[in-house]
Amino acid sequence: MNSKGKKVTLRALERSDMEELRSFYNNPDIAPLLGGWTIPISSEQQNRWFDRLEFDNRNLRLAIETEQDGFIGISNILNIDYRNRSAHHGILIGKKNMQGHGYGRDTVMTTMKYAFEELQLHRLEGDILEHNIPSYNLFIKKCGWMEEGRKRDFAFRNNRYYDQVIVSILKDEYEKVCQESGYWSKEK
Repeated sequence: MNSKGKKVTLRALERSDMEELRSFYNNPDIAPLLGGWTIPISSEQQNRWFDRLEFDNRNLRLAIETEQDGFIGISNILNIDYRNRSAHHGILIGKKNMQGHGYGRDTVMTTMKYAFEELQLHRLEGDILEHNIPSYNLFIKKCGWMEEGRKRDFAFRNNRYYDQVIVSILKDEYEKVCQESGYWSKEK
């Protein structure tokens, strides 16, 4: 089932998305902003990763698609804990010309709607490297997430260490953000 936002549609990843996704992760402008290990990814590694997704029921990886530009990134709901109703969420908008136009906010809002309303989760958490100010502003200022804490000197990028900022949102906080902003109302 696709999940439709105001600007984006979240859909299943397809093998045809893999080469472009690989180019996003290998982009030297994007890699330093990511929290994980940043090494070049080969086509073979990307395809083996994709093949393993079929057997993974605790991690959802959704393609971010727009009508005009097609596949622009990935939205993840990871480490789903169905008993405690929590998961980790992160996004990557890989096309530079798509950043700063509301696609990130719509992706996070659409992912939260799916996680809280369809999957019936109670809590989403994420992490952001401290120098990734656009992501921090997206989650905290635009989507209502809260900073919970920091892991000091977590990531080594550009010849220095950066803290990892831990963020989260609860279902009732998401509902409050939606109500106060009118995000899903028809007239907005």
